[in-house]
This record gives sequence, structure tokens and C-alpha cells, in this order.
Amino acid sequence: MNIKALRDQRAAKATEARNLIESNTGAGYTKEISDKVDAIYEEIDRIDASIAAAERQAQIDGDAAQDDAGRELDDRVRSQLNPEQREQQDRYNNAFRAFILRGERGMTQAETQALIAGPAIQNAQSIGSPASGGYLVPAGWGGQLLEALAMFGGMRDVATVFSTAGGNPLPWPTVDETAAEGEIVPENVAAADSDVTFGTTQIGAYKYSSKVVTIPFELLQDQGPGIDVEAFVRRALAMRIARITNRHFTLGDGVGKPQGLVTAAPVGRAGLTGSATSVSPDDLIFLEHSVDPAYRSLPGVGWMFHDSTLRDLKRLKDNDGRPLWLPGYTAKEPDTFLRYKYTINQHMPVMAASAKSILFGDLSSYMIRDIMQVTLFRFDDSAYTKKGQIGFLAWSRHDGKLVTAGAPVKAYQNSAS
Repeated sequence: MNIKALRDQRAAKATEARNLIESNTGAGYTKEISDKVDAIYEEIDRIDASIAAAERQAQIDGDAAQDDAGRELDDRVRSQLNPEQREQQDRYNNAFRAFILRGERGMTQAETQALIAGPAIQNAQSIGSPASGGYLVPAGWGGQLLEALAMFGGMRDVATVFSTAGGNPLPWPTVDETAAEGEIVPENVAAADSDVTFGTTQIGAYKYSSKVVTIPFELLQDQGPGIDVEAFVRRALAMRIARITNRHFTLGDGVGKPQGLVTAAPVGRAGLTGSATSVSPDDLIFLEHSVDPAYRSLPGVGWMFHDSTLRDLKRLKDNDGRPLWLPGYTAKEPDTFLRYKYTINQHMPVMAASAKSILFGDLSSYMIRDIMQVTLFRFDDSAYTKKGQIGFLAWSRHDGKLVTAGAPVKAYQNSAS
């Protein structure tokens, strides 16, 4: 069954469940109705698993489409350059591919000179030369790598993400206006002074390494139709950087690394004794209302938790026995919990003693900064050649921070015992 058919099947089940819930209120929501809804939810879970598997396969099959998107990005970059710069960019792209496949010792003199000269877009922005032994990736190559980061984790799904050419510390204004009010002013009386008090926070750029990815000689030597070594290297590097950055954007302590959202979020509701591995509907309602209504009305508001937490939340019901989790009809109307959308983040703490396991609020208040310069190194020294391998290493720079003077996101903390 294809993905569309599975989604249609899921939508039909979601409609059936919602109709049962919404048309049977109060005493009308009997045990028989509750059992029917539970059975439908189990069927939805099975369909979701099938959709996830089909989407994973489609992602694998769609790697060529991602490469096409990268070429389109290259074309957009080239359209901004003059003819001389376009020629330089093409030379650099071709030389970079030769660098990946053959290394510097296997390149022609012209290709080596093209790499040393750098990409045209780099020169146009007056960015410094890359580190010795490594080269800045072409615009389309780097754009695909950064876009691929969004496929892992969860933070990039909800945060505000922006890119800069360089990595100098970036001051960001902060202000909390949730308690500010106007006034009534009598005739001929001056208005009171109440200046907005701005603060600033710095968003920097921490240097991340992919660690070395090794590729056997055979893959480089025998590549033919259907084998794209560039794409393989790019995906492997992106996966590693995405995992570590998502972990830091979630849990980082801000010391030598980004400050994670869990770290930055104050506790809005602490679980009562006995809830070290659980949460009650009342806890979640208190957490919701611990966030100022001004933030709860913003488009970025929602929940964030681990998938195992979602499993437990799906079993929570209100006083009439009606589930608090509702399946969405379509992708545009996502599943909700207590009427708010949610994001699964596998780096969120699972429910355990004193864990900040659930976040709620305006998740888009978290800012992620990407530096557009990505440098690739290729290793073909004896440490690798004696194993019949070539090594690749990427360096990229990122930072993340909750940039607000208020508390747009708060956490539920499980009890200590």
C-alpha cells in the first residue's frame, strides 16, 4: 500500500474516532464508546508505523531528488554572479568533486589552482581562506548539508533557524512586554514615561566536527551509474553533525556549547511525590497555564517530549474518560495533545526522577544559528591507506539559545521520588 493510501486510511480512522468523542459527551461517553475509541487508536498506531516505514524508504529512494535540489541551489547562486564569477564557481565545483574522488595528489594543476582560489561566492563576500588542507564546500553542497540537518532530532522543526556568512558573536535584543500596560490620560496631562527595557544576549558559533567518515577504495574507484560518492559523504557528515547539535540544542548547559532549551526553560509545574516516572492531566493543565497567555496565543506554541512520553500521554483521559490525545485528520491538521500540536524529540529526557521531561510554550523563541562556511578535509595518509580507506571530515559552526527576557517555554519536572 502506498503512502497516500495509508494516509487516507489513517484520516478515515481519525475522523471515526473524533466523531465518537465529539458526539458522545458527559454520561454519553460510555465504556463501550471508550473501548471503540481505544481500538481505533491502536489501529492508528499500526498505520503510523507503516507510514513511517514507507516514508523512510521514500527518503532513501529520493536521494537523487535531494541532489537535484542541490543543483537547483547551485543554479540560484550562479544567477547572482557575473559571467566571470560563474566560470570561477564552475571551476571550483568541478575541482571539489575531483578532490573528493582523487585527492590533491590526483588532481590536475588547474584543478588545484581552482581550489586554492576558492569559490566565487566566497570571494564575493570577502571571507577568509579555508584552513590548510581543507576546502570550503560549494554553495549547493553546503546548502544540502544544512538542509539535511533538519531531518534529524526535532529542535529544527520548531526553532527559528537563520544563517550568517561569518561567525562573529551576534548580539540579539531581548524584551519582556507581557506585563506592560497603557494608561488613561486626563486632558492636558502628559503621558507617563514607560520606556521598553531591552536586554541583549550573544549568539555565537561553536565549532562542530563530524568525526572522520571512512570510505573504502573500492567505492571511490568503482563508482558508476547510481553511485554518488559526493551524496553519500554529505549525508554521512550531516547525520553526525545533526545528532550532536540537536542534543546540544536540547540539553546543552551553555558552557562551551549551546544552551539547550531544556536547560533554559524554568520549571512551570513540579510533579507531586510519587510521580517520578509519570504525569497527571492536572500537572499538564497547570504547566499549560504557567505560560503567559500572550505566549500561548503565538503560532509557535506547543509541546515537546520524547516518544516514550507520548506513549504514556496517549493513555491519559479527562474526567469523562475521553482521551486528551486527538489524531489529526491530515498533515495540515496534526495530532494534538490538549488541543496543542507537539514535537517528538528523542534527545528530550524520558520521565525519571527530577527529569524535566515535558516542555510547553512558544518553542519558536529558541534561535538556531548556522554559519554558511562548511569546510571538508580528505585524509589519504598511511593511517587510512593501510586499511584500504579514505577519510573525510567536515567542520561546521552552529549555536542555539532561548532569546527572550520572559519565559515563553516552561517545563514539567518529575518528582524526585
